[in-house]
Amino acid sequence: MMTSQSDITKQIRQDMNRQKAIVDADPWRLHYHLMPEVGWLNDPNGAVQFNGTYHIYHQYVPETPNGGRTHWGHKTSQDLVHFTEEDIFLSPTESFDTDGVYSGNAFVHEGQLHFFYTGNVKQPGDHDYTYSGREQNTIHVTSTDGFSVDSREVVIPHADYPDEYTDHIRDPKVFQHEETFYMILGARKRSNTGAILLYESSDLSNWSLSGEFIEGTEDEGYMWECPDYFAVDGQDILILSPQGILPTTYQYHNPHAACYILGAVDWDEVRFERSTDFRELDRGFDFYAPQTFEDEHGRRIMWGWMGIGDTEPEYLNPTVARGWQHALTLPRELRIIDGELRQLPLPEYNILRQNHVTHQWTVDGPTEIEGLSGEVYEMMIQLEETPDDFSLTLRQDTVIEYADGLLTLKHGPSGYGRRKRQIELSELTELHLFSDTSSLEIFINHGEYVLSTRVYPEPGEDQIIFAGQAKLAIHKWDLQRTTT
Repeated sequence: MMTSQSDITKQIRQDMNRQKAIVDADPWRLHYHLMPEVGWLNDPNGAVQFNGTYHIYHQYVPETPNGGRTHWGHKTSQDLVHFTEEDIFLSPTESFDTDGVYSGNAFVHEGQLHFFYTGNVKQPGDHDYTYSGREQNTIHVTSTDGFSVDSREVVIPHADYPDEYTDHIRDPKVFQHEETFYMILGARKRSNTGAILLYESSDLSNWSLSGEFIEGTEDEGYMWECPDYFAVDGQDILILSPQGILPTTYQYHNPHAACYILGAVDWDEVRFERSTDFRELDRGFDFYAPQTFEDEHGRRIMWGWMGIGDTEPEYLNPTVARGWQHALTLPRELRIIDGELRQLPLPEYNILRQNHVTHQWTVDGPTEIEGLSGEVYEMMIQLEETPDDFSLTLRQDTVIEYADGLLTLKHGPSGYGRRKRQIELSELTELHLFSDTSSLEIFINHGEYVLSTRVYPEPGEDQIIFAGQAKLAIHKWDLQRTTT
């Protein structure tokens, strides 16, 4: 007899309660970012606004901070700022997902929620689980409220995928064009190149292979995860998370990347025709597997996993020893401005602001502005003109510096192995920082670039020190806590 979802949730809750005292006492617990109550969190899943309520699901392993057989955790909000922790939505209880309820999305149709995810199965035996031994089934779930499951069915069994692909085919994203529903799936071909498969349906239950939505070259990684197609401001955009791109001088220095391509869909062939090369969505240390949705205001909003797999031994997260690991980034609005994709912090987070401090300042050498310090805050720095050299030290030993057309983010020991990321930048006009207890998100030039990173300073290390030569207008707010 299969164990019910409610029984699993009850048992997990009992186990979690025994761990929570240790986890909750950790001073690195975040104040306004989404994180696991205990254990491990990764990819955002099923992001949707349904009947006015925002839902964000995510990969979740409450039993351990080291990952494993994933569930779908679930959080809800009325304002995208304050979230309620809900019961686990999906667990690996079926023969078609016994080794993990993997990533997927939510789709609203005729007043009902439809979820699609990858059911992961590892067969026993001598397998490499890339070319043999793995099933990645595509599962369809229906729900009338986003809290309970009404039905769950396999709509594309692993055996039906085309032969020229490996066992790595996952992360469905469903969208509609005119009267047809489309599903894209990230994939790894036997040629060790990435591609995105395309399926179509008239009823969301019966799916047929249409071909490839787009395919990659040998220089674009061996596996494309977490595909996401949408249009913003009249521009078609494809987001994907390619694995195995080799680093260039300033890009692709993380073990895996999260990228976007601008282009247009040829709806006669249903192919994505690119007009740009890959561009990294986030140039920091900790960003992967983003997912977007359109809310009821027509905004395209994106969450990312503020973490990456396979970072050890280069860098790590010391919270593992305290019973938890990883978080989600702040939700960001995506816009096309002057033909370029921008990522913008949501104005909803302005309600957390308090203790506003403002300064007009000319920096000439190392300067610690009196009264300007903090651990949990938002700070906006506007530069009157692009400086020749400028640096900002904060959170113990994190340094943001600009010189010779190059912006550099550097961590010291508080980065736990995170060292340096760089961006070629012809001008620097604005830095917009969101600092939390153990994270930092840096928006550059009105969202032209973003760097997300985890950082673990000692308590009380809250100095903010400027150096170089620059004319600045500074606004800083402490941010209220939203988490418990």
